Amino acid sequence: MRPIRRHPAALALLTAVALVTAAAPGLPAAADPVPVTVVTGDFEDGTTQGWAARGGGETVAVSDAAAHGGTGSLAVTGRTAGWQGPSLDVLDVLEKGTQYTVTAWVRLAAGAAADSARLSVERRTAGTAGYDQVAGNTAVSADGWVALTGRYTLATDVDFLHVYVETANTTGSFFVDDVTVSYVPALPIQTGIPRIRDVVTEFPVGAAITAAETLGVHGDLLARHFTSVTPGNALKWDATEPAENSFSYAQADPLIAYAKANGLAVRGHTLVWHNQTPAWVFKDAAGAPMTATAENKALLLARLENHIRNVAAHYGEDIATWDVVNEVIDESQSDGMRHSTWYTVTGLDYIRTAFTVAREVAPHAKLIINDYNTNVPAKRDALYNLVAELRAEGVPIDGVGHQMHINVGWPTVAETEAMLQKFAPLGITQQITEMDVSIYRDSSESFPAPPADRLLSQAYVYRDMLALFRRHADQISSVTLWGLADDNTWLDTFPVTRKDAPLLFDTSLQAKPAYWGVVDPSRITPPAASGCSVSYRVTGSWPGGFQGDVRITNTGGAALAGWSLSWSFPSGQRITQAWNGTAQQSGADVTVTNAGWNAAIAPGGSAAFGFLGSWAGVNTAPAAFAVGGTACAVA
Repeated sequence: MRPIRRHPAALALLTAVALVTAAAPGLPAAADPVPVTVVTGDFEDGTTQGWAARGGGETVAVSDAAAHGGTGSLAVTGRTAGWQGPSLDVLDVLEKGTQYTVTAWVRLAAGAAADSARLSVERRTAGTAGYDQVAGNTAVSADGWVALTGRYTLATDVDFLHVYVETANTTGSFFVDDVTVSYVPALPIQTGIPRIRDVVTEFPVGAAITAAETLGVHGDLLARHFTSVTPGNALKWDATEPAENSFSYAQADPLIAYAKANGLAVRGHTLVWHNQTPAWVFKDAAGAPMTATAENKALLLARLENHIRNVAAHYGEDIATWDVVNEVIDESQSDGMRHSTWYTVTGLDYIRTAFTVAREVAPHAKLIINDYNTNVPAKRDALYNLVAELRAEGVPIDGVGHQMHINVGWPTVAETEAMLQKFAPLGITQQITEMDVSIYRDSSESFPAPPADRLLSQAYVYRDMLALFRRHADQISSVTLWGLADDNTWLDTFPVTRKDAPLLFDTSLQAKPAYWGVVDPSRITPPAASGCSVSYRVTGSWPGGFQGDVRITNTGGAALAGWSLSWSFPSGQRITQAWNGTAQQSGADVTVTNAGWNAAIAPGGSAAFGFLGSWAGVNTAPAAFAVGGTACAVA
């Protein structure tokens, strides 16, 4: 087993930073510390530098056929399965509780079909293997090098630890080069700022966690600010009953123990879901995929009952709330239900069974039905109808969980309030179960670092949503954020791979404007005095033509009653058509004024318009923008 060790190189820096934090509580602790690299792999010395074949059948060797940097790389050939590839032993390198950034550059060999590659870790403890994804599926081809990069924290004691590269669909050859593993010495958490738990007292405020969030400064931050936790994956079916009637609590038990030791309530997530459920659950007695027969219905409900009786009973009163069923609504279906195997085999009986058995096993617990996009009227209404129907039958549904995975532009406060008001007549509790606020408005956007205007908009969203929840505290019994800090968020790989920043604390665990939006909105500080920020994106291009999308964000403290945005094209571009605004152009100079419906921009709000244009030779973006003659920041 690995003991916890500290990296000596970080100790002097941490001491200095601690002194700065003590001297200036409540302010950013210090400049970002310098990363420390613990693994490099450039393959310029003619060796594989410790990398070896993971499966044994493939070949891993140094090659000069392609290189990302220098003249050599690692060639992986002779693969017969997607999981085969290069693997590196890092048991004596990675330390428990330290967060590492792992990067590997990958390129497919000439002639190989395009695929997706991913970067993962295999760990073993006493012969039991576990797998952690570091960088999710990322498109790769033979046309160029692509970086696989992600963060990883070893959170358990292990006796085997390898990092490896694999592909998703094909078995073609590929190259790996310029591998690095590094860490940034952790900053101390800020102790001179208000604790969220002391400011928001109307209901518990919690965070979804993995084991990494319970260690070191992450554990300190979690215990300081939050009053409840939700194990993000450790209580799901694939973690607790991977094989029939073979139960494992190795992932969840340490999280529950941490919560008990720190006086934190626990939300159990989740007993029934269509995802992360092992394939065996949906196999019939003969091992074939289940179809809708009476025998299969009886077998599936029996498996469900057995699972709940074991898992819920194992934790007893340690878990005060359960997300009993998760994501059962599909508003696109005529009946409003998700047509998962649960539903096609058992109808609504799997929901009835789950709640009935959960009540028997955990009579003390609040039993929740949980779903996403419940601020969308069609989905909201379908969920309302289901809950009303089942409660009328006597099914013990205590409350509705609203996941609230939202972004800086959607939904509005009014839409969210309508969501809460819809369920109020049922007399049930409501919980915000998985809240995060993406800095992206759609899947086409990607930023190398979070723009200041997006962080400001995010702060206003958190301000307004928490104010709404506090106004409805008679209905809401808890609010949970889907993560502790931006260094570990599922939105880094969903819906596309890019770095997101959806939570209250940044990747260094320091308070963001979003944090102040929750604890003291008067402390939200807009960036420099321009009062506006402009995002200009070319979203489509073809010979002689292109499409542009422009967004103006009000970063000032007063609303804009109307706007006129001006810029100069540097490369002779011409606007031929515009929407959501009126465009005029004289030579290179362009002015776009608001439409009737988007004239007002509240502080932290934005307005967008689009246009078609022509270009020849090059299509260089404008370098400067102004609203009403006032220069704007460029996002």
